[in-house]
Amino acid sequence: MDQLREIVKLHECVRRYPYRCTSGKLTIGVVFNLDDVGLYPEEIDYILDNRLRLVRTSLEYRLPWFTELDEVRQAVLVDMGYNLGIDGLLKFKRTLGSVESGNYANAAIQMLESKWATQVGHRAERLSDMMETGEWYDH
Repeated sequence: MDQLREIVKLHECVRRYPYRCTSGKLTIGVVFNLDDVGLYPEEIDYILDNRLRLVRTSLEYRLPWFTELDEVRQAVLVDMGYNLGIDGLLKFKRTLGSVESGNYANAAIQMLESKWATQVGHRAERLSDMMETGEWYDH
């Protein structure tokens, strides 16, 4: 499979960002036709899982105390990091300070008082509740 992948990449255009192919179709990667085919569910999950791993790894590196959090509160920060980018999340200094000190109720309030909360609405409400309770959101 490795040799096949390399020969196809040699013959096709490999692009990280969307572009219009010679047929005018929105395309990305190794000529993945987004207009007619899109992405398959497995591809979407693969990309999402990969990006979530990258966010988690960055948080483990940038916030050494992150690994001491329970799974739910880690998930809250990963979700926020995915949404805001790591640098965006790190601007939540008061919130992160409250999380680090274990004051989850205060962190939840600070999350809801942010500009981000007004932009993402229910997402912020759900994540704030998860931060405060340490329990998964039950949809």
